[in-house]
Amino acid sequence: MDLIITVLVAFPLGFFVRNRMAAYVAYIAVHSFVFTVQCEELLRAWVGGDYSAFPKNPDSGPWGYLLVNVVIYAAGFGLVTLGHVVHARRRRKAALVTLSHGDARPSS
Repeated sequence: MDLIITVLVAFPLGFFVRNRMAAYVAYIAVHSFVFTVQCEELLRAWVGGDYSAFPKNPDSGPWGYLLVNVVIYAAGFGLVTLGHVVHARRRRKAALVTLSHGDARPSS
C-alpha cells in the first residue's frame, strides 16, 4: 500500500506544487497517514497469526520491514525532487521558446 501511494503521489506533488518544501511536507503528510493505516493492518494480521511482515517473537525487531519502508520513503522524496526538477526544466524551456518567438519581429 505504501509503495503504491508513493509511486502515484510523490512525482505529481513535485511536479504540480511549485514550492518544493510544500511538496515535501505534503508528501510527509500523505505518507504518514498511509504508513499508519498500513502498520495497523499488518499488526491486525500479526495478531491473527500472520508472521510474514513481523517476526513471531515480539521481542525481536522487524528490521526487514523497517528497511523496506525507509527505502520507499527515501524514494518518495527522490520522486518529489524529480517532479520538481522536470517541471522547472519544462518551465525554462517554455520561457525560452516564448522569448525566441517574441524576438522575431516582422519587417515593415
